[in-house]
Amino acid sequence: MADTDHHIKVIRLLSEKLRAYYIFPDVAEKICASLQKHLDNGDYDDIAEDEFFAYALTAHVQEVCHDEHLWVKWHSESLPEEETLRLSEKWREAQQLQAKVHNFVFYRVERLAGNVGYVDIRYFHRPSWGGETAVAAMNFLAHMCAIIVDLRKCSGGYPEMISLISSYFLGTQPVHLNDIYWRDEDTTNQYWTLPHVPGRTLEHTPLFLIISKETFSAGEGFAYDMQARKRAIIIGEQTDGGAHPGASYRLDQHFEVFVPIGCPTHPITKRNWEGTGVTPDVQTAPEKALMVAYKMALASIIEPLSHSTSEPLKALFAEVQEAYKELERQ
Repeated sequence: MADTDHHIKVIRLLSEKLRAYYIFPDVAEKICASLQKHLDNGDYDDIAEDEFFAYALTAHVQEVCHDEHLWVKWHSESLPEEETLRLSEKWREAQQLQAKVHNFVFYRVERLAGNVGYVDIRYFHRPSWGGETAVAAMNFLAHMCAIIVDLRKCSGGYPEMISLISSYFLGTQPVHLNDIYWRDEDTTNQYWTLPHVPGRTLEHTPLFLIISKETFSAGEGFAYDMQARKRAIIIGEQTDGGAHPGASYRLDQHFEVFVPIGCPTHPITKRNWEGTGVTPDVQTAPEKALMVAYKMALASIIEPLSHSTSEPLKALFAEVQEAYKELERQ
């Protein structure tokens, strides 16, 4: 049987967090009114499991704002006592360990035939955690003739890591990447590329990014910026559009809410990708995107290599041609 008193308490606490932190205060009020209406109508009366109650709350807040960054989650284990979970040392340690055992979500870095670099990034962890891994991946790609960045499963991350990786692809001159307004602190932070990175920069290397419906948040942001600057060719399918970064807050011992507290503005487009997503330059099914990107990457280096007279480059030209022919046969 549903615990109505507990439902009332969770919704009250959730409404408090939305009113205090959600990036758009007027929308927060509409969400709170909607939750109260669902409660008054008895829509939660038959939900006895807390996990399903969290799912219902997520569905109901998103039906008002359509913001996929806003969600409620139930945890079987007790949450830390801190209101803002990112401030909890225990919470951070658990998150960092999870990131570490997944290699800070740099899943694959390799050289494909034809000297095409490939890196599969599934999250942009903060540089203080995954910076060394990111630098190692970028340095592995330093001598590739073209690069493919796979963002098909990239679910988000931190703007500081995007700044680090973008610094390799945009060169040594400072580049203004984004402004983000943070409601919780009522401040706007600018994000720029770094004046120096360890290793070689890759600003002249042909760049291809592959995306899918699973590409979200910071993954979309990286693709959005590279597309706006005409630095990369984007391949894959339209993303859903989640631009508002946020933070996790404790509602009670077992309920967490992730609240969007930031709103980015791109210096070129003067807007962001919220609700619209990233439209690929070349649309294709996600399972075909890597093959399409690989073929385009090989095509981008055939002409420069075709006039080579040195033996190593002539051999590479032959390797590129063979790899291209192999893709044609598939």
